[in-house]
Amino acid sequence: MLENKNNNVDENAENALQNPISQETEATKSEVENVVAEDAISEETKTATEEVESVVVVKEEESTEKVLENLISEETKTAVDEIENVVAENSEKKEEEVKIPMLDYDSMELESLVSELQKLIKNNPVQLIKNNSDAIKNAFNIKFGKLLSEKKEEFLAEGGNSIDFQFSSPIKSEYNQLLKEYKTKRDAYYSQLENQLKDNLEKRNSVINELKVLIENADPKTMYNEFQKIQGRWKTIGAVPRTRYNDTWKTYHHHVERFYDLLHLNQDFRELDFKHNLEEKQKLIVRAEALSEVEDVNVAFKELQELHRLWKEDIGPVGREFRDDVWNRFSDATKKLHDKRHDYYRDMKSKHQEIIDAKLVVIEKINAYDYTKNANHKDWQKSIKDIEAFRQEYFNVGKLPYNKSEAVWQKLKEATKRFNSAKNVFYKIEKSSQTENLKKKMELVELAESMQTSEDWENATNTMKRIQSDWKKIGHVPRKFSDDIWKRFKTACNGYFDRLNAHRNGLNKESEAVVVAKKEFIEEFKASESLTIEQIQETIEKWRNLGALPRNARHLDGKFNKAVDAHLMNLNLGREEIEMMKFKNVIDNYLVQEDYRKLDSEQFFIRKKISESVRDMQQLENNLSFISNATEDNPLVQNVRKGIQGFKDELDIWQLKLDYLKKLDY
Repeated sequence: MLENKNNNVDENAENALQNPISQETEATKSEVENVVAEDAISEETKTATEEVESVVVVKEEESTEKVLENLISEETKTAVDEIENVVAENSEKKEEEVKIPMLDYDSMELESLVSELQKLIKNNPVQLIKNNSDAIKNAFNIKFGKLLSEKKEEFLAEGGNSIDFQFSSPIKSEYNQLLKEYKTKRDAYYSQLENQLKDNLEKRNSVINELKVLIENADPKTMYNEFQKIQGRWKTIGAVPRTRYNDTWKTYHHHVERFYDLLHLNQDFRELDFKHNLEEKQKLIVRAEALSEVEDVNVAFKELQELHRLWKEDIGPVGREFRDDVWNRFSDATKKLHDKRHDYYRDMKSKHQEIIDAKLVVIEKINAYDYTKNANHKDWQKSIKDIEAFRQEYFNVGKLPYNKSEAVWQKLKEATKRFNSAKNVFYKIEKSSQTENLKKKMELVELAESMQTSEDWENATNTMKRIQSDWKKIGHVPRKFSDDIWKRFKTACNGYFDRLNAHRNGLNKESEAVVVAKKEFIEEFKASESLTIEQIQETIEKWRNLGALPRNARHLDGKFNKAVDAHLMNLNLGREEIEMMKFKNVIDNYLVQEDYRKLDSEQFFIRKKISESVRDMQQLENNLSFISNATEDNPLVQNVRKGIQGFKDELDIWQLKLDYLKKLDY
């Protein structure tokens, strides 16, 4: 009989969430009267009856709490309900609070958009990328639609029929495949989430049933420990469908309060829990009251949502004497922030036109921005930074609700679209130019790599220097090839010049020995006396056989040539023969040294001297025609004829030297 009575009380307690308070009170009083009216009640039955009456009293107190709660102003209740509805809605999407940065997708090319979509799908949870994927989708559709229109115009311009037009693009196929992958993952996630929410609801209802059973079969020795286990399981269960969140919590909270009201069987446990819960709720109240002083109402409102979640999910009930007071204080703090937030948005609404006007001013700045003089990458990079600064200024002006922002947002997109179109045209041309630059640099890389193992040191060195000079004159190449091609070029150049330096270091010791030997040879040659022409020629041959002098010691060739000239002057030889021997000695040294530049300079110099000699000789012959009446023994005539003969002799020697040079094969 007692068990039936307890069951009736429990059912009435659950129905109290929905039935009118007067009916609930009437029902509980009727039950008490029925229990009290029984005859011949045993001592044990009396004790049980007292327990039931205690429960009924508790229910009456709970009903009183409901009445007091209804006495709260309608505005306060509305404010609390609004917060609790938001908490319920947010309970499903904890992860979705993470924000992925929104890039400027409108300015990207099709390839970049596909690449960004691929990164989003690969690197982020599928439930977080909706806004970004929608933005990419819009940008891609606009750009691809424009491309499709251009291709169709080209097709029709070439005489094609509109009905026959077809256009396939690998980038569109890749985009479609990624979009399909995204939708598949998204649908799978939300299907799994829906099942998980339903499963969590079943688990929470199961915990509520366990709590009801615990209350109905209360054992003072074990009930508190069992209750703590139930609380632990409740907290580990995840979110439930938002439409069932508040009802589920209210049902659970109702039975938790029922449990604590029965816990008088173990007064110490109950009072300890009540005290702890009261302290925690008072802390939440202090935090809620402080939120009205927070300047950013959106931040404060978000924090208030978290406080309501903690109040409902993490903190248990307090003693009956404090329940109304703490709840009313918490509700009042909620309403205060609620009213402040509504006032803020009401003020913002009056400022919307000011914000719109300020945003239009920024848009006008973008429209007036002159980028027509941009000639290179540096100019465009500066313009990109300027436009981005304008965009940031636009966003910093303030936020607008969607119905107010869409029109002005479209104007911003139109303004930036004109800039982006001009920028894209430049970089499209730049890309073509960079492709050509890549081709040129690849040719230089291949040439440098072919010269890397050359043993023709002089020609190879000159070629490598020319290659390096040409490389600097060529512009940028596509970024994805830049590092690789530069590494190849640098490796080829460094490889060659490292070999060249090693070669030169190996020659240094040999060159030092040649310098010492030739210095000694010059001194010995100077000290020689009465040398014949054959001995002088033999000495010249020995000089050459000693080896080539390094560039910084070639002045020794000049000293040796002077010594040769001195010995030749002591011989009984004609001037022409002496001059040619001296000349051949110098030229043969150039040949040994492979100094072809000096050979070319020598030939140029001789041709110049021949021209000068002919001109001077012709001038003297012309002068002679003016004194044709003078006799041959006239000193002036004799002097002119002597000058003419001197130029003829010089001319003969210069011509012999030129003929000698022409015969050389170099």
